[in-house]
Amino acid sequence: NDWVRTGRLAGCTAGVLLNDEGLQQARALGERLAAANLQAVYSSPLERAVETAGEILRHYAGLDLRIEEAVGEVRFGDWTGQKLRRLRRRRLWEGVQNVPSRVRFPGGESFREMQFRAVGALEEIARRRPDGPVAVVSHSDVIKAMVAHYAGMPLDLFQRLIISPASISVIGLSRGRPHIIRVNDTSHYERPRDEGEARE
Repeated sequence: NDWVRTGRLAGCTAGVLLNDEGLQQARALGERLAAANLQAVYSSPLERAVETAGEILRHYAGLDLRIEEAVGEVRFGDWTGQKLRRLRRRRLWEGVQNVPSRVRFPGGESFREMQFRAVGALEEIARRRPDGPVAVVSHSDVIKAMVAHYAGMPLDLFQRLIISPASISVIGLSRGRPHIIRVNDTSHYERPRDEGEARE
């Protein structure tokens, strides 16, 4: 979305839509998942996530979008809409990067609360949909927190994970132990580099 170029933290701001590049990535994601035999598609309520989910649903005429508030963006509170360069000067920024488990955003929520609600939503979705794959469209930090939980990774290390726009991460939630099958797969829209490019 265009907020990325402005260097501002969009957070839960209403009306933040995908730009042309974002739409291209979302369409590539939809095409990639067209053969996944999805049984349901859930999304954060924010417009940019709903738009992404819509590109998946283009390939599933029989499915309706299900909005799931609990996989919504981190509630950044007073930080929402502010310039990142200003936020980086605040003492809390060091905590966000190094000890996020201890961070609560002023006027917002903590990372722990976000992880708890998002993982709880995934578990409930898995309970309701035990027989087939579903797609859940969310946001980078939220997905990182969910992956970290199922990897047994302390929340203080979740910033080591990278989750790119319109990427695919797959978590298997069968009756046994969870399995992380894929993380941050962007092969549907990123051209693989050849060996010469990789060395540069």
